Amino acid sequence: MLLTVARVGRPHGLRGEVALDVRTDVPQERLVVGARFVTEPAAAGPLEIAHVREAQGRWYVTFAQADDRTAAEGLRGVELLVDSDEDADDDDGWYPHELAGLRAEHVADGRPLGEVVGLEHLPAHDVLVLREPDGARTLVPFVEAIVPVVDVAGGRVVLDPPGGLLAADAANLVVSDETRGTGEEA
Repeated sequence: MLLTVARVGRPHGLRGEVALDVRTDVPQERLVVGARFVTEPAAAGPLEIAHVREAQGRWYVTFAQADDRTAAEGLRGVELLVDSDEDADDDDGWYPHELAGLRAEHVADGRPLGEVVGLEHLPAHDVLVLREPDGARTLVPFVEAIVPVVDVAGGRVVLDPPGGLLAADAANLVVSDETRGTGEEA
């Protein structure tokens, strides 16, 4: 199965450099000079990295096949793919297809909280898309403090949600004075 490592973003400068929307936990291993990627759409590739740099948390690359801004613009939206078999030894990462369908249980008592229906990549971190028993769609930050257990083999994730995160628990939402805007203004 092919998995997305990154999506090509907007051009950066005039020499074919593009920003990447990274989808891998190990960009420093994947995004190296000489790395070749199959692409989606397939007609855009394969692409080979000729230059790579990281600046302020963003990754920028130049492909051997696109040496100017016009060519780089033509790559916008292209997905860089790898074969998932290459990642067979990755114990700390999960792919969306592995998480979809897992039941979500509460850390305290194991009660069912819903079913994972997807994974979304947001700027701050990934979020699990949870369908609660009443059908509500909830985004759960995919961080260890809230999702301490991912048991793909057992078909479950364990959640430790703060009050009010889930739609079914909205009455227990905790809002700080800072968020409410009732704190003293400077």
